[in-house]
Amino acid sequence: MTAADDRRFPAALAAALAVPFDYDGGEGIEFEPFDAFLSPEDTTDWLRVWTGNNELTGDAFRVFGQDGTGGYAAFWLTHPSRPLADQPVVFLGSEGETGVVAADLADFLWVLAAGLGPLEATTDHPTGRTPHPSLQRTAIAERFAPHRRRPAETITEQAAREFPDFDDVVFALCR
Repeated sequence: MTAADDRRFPAALAAALAVPFDYDGGEGIEFEPFDAFLSPEDTTDWLRVWTGNNELTGDAFRVFGQDGTGGYAAFWLTHPSRPLADQPVVFLGSEGETGVVAADLADFLWVLAAGLGPLEATTDHPTGRTPHPSLQRTAIAERFAPHRRRPAETITEQAAREFPDFDDVVFALCR
């Protein structure tokens, strides 16, 4: 994939992100989806600032939302021959936190259905938030990924095992 590729959300992602996220006074999901992927220029600008590396482009990421601190959720384009929906979903926190949320879009739908956002799914320490499963997002996940239903914890653990080098890859970009 290149920066010139289509920047529209896949239908499943658009449907899941169209359902409002309930912050619930700090107890719910802290996630603010964008209306579209960040532009290639904005992604590059952000990645250069985030890593301190002015030689990078943002071509390896499709950023689609952020948490309240400014951490980004994105597809990590690590499989050049696969479509966007088959790329892992990752979180890149405002304070340098990183994590693989899901191995692909289908799994990410089930993480959202379980009431977790990207930050909550990748945080090892308790956030103080209680997941609030979403019936609307569950219906979306059942529609787009009916055979992938699993507990969110299983999805995130499997994704971390599948992409164990994500932290190292990201930190190698930093200056």
